[in-house]
Amino acid sequence: MTRTLSTADERREAILEAAQRVVAARGLHAAPTTEVAKAAGISQAYLFKLFPTKTELLVATVKRGNERIYEAFAEAAAEAKAAGEDPLHAMGETYMKLIEDRDMLLIQLHAHAGAADIPEIREAARQCFALLFDLVERETGADAETIRGFFAVGMLCNVMTALGAADIDEPWAQVLASHPDDKP
Repeated sequence: MTRTLSTADERREAILEAAQRVVAARGLHAAPTTEVAKAAGISQAYLFKLFPTKTELLVATVKRGNERIYEAFAEAAAEAKAAGEDPLHAMGETYMKLIEDRDMLLIQLHAHAGAADIPEIREAARQCFALLFDLVERETGADAETIRGFFAVGMLCNVMTALGAADIDEPWAQVLASHPDDKP
């Protein structure tokens, strides 16, 4: 049997997939690179060959999560436009589906928390928001207030999903966890 070697790009992908799971479970600061390397099926030394510092790995992990959002938004907008539907609504629905994935939700929450004290994460998060803003503005033609509301609702959805608010039978939770299109 011949052994097939993985390319550096394939290994990088495996590392980022593993890092998504480990960072989601542990957070940015507490995610051990040994655990990421093990989950990716490589040595820690090889991990550091591809990502020379833990911060570079974390930045790439945050960017990967946001690339997934960007790609999903772009696809949702294109499909909505083709069907004569509202692309902003389609992107919002897509985001709700994305954050049903616990790892995706946690990556977003950890990235926002990490932006407060890790300058490289802050810069990566800023870049990701800028790209998403440009996409939403371009695909929807919405004004600044509408776009601000779209992102604000997304952030509220992150928090309410993390709290499991949809499962709480209390007025505050019912109102804040309700779908933006629902009437009270």
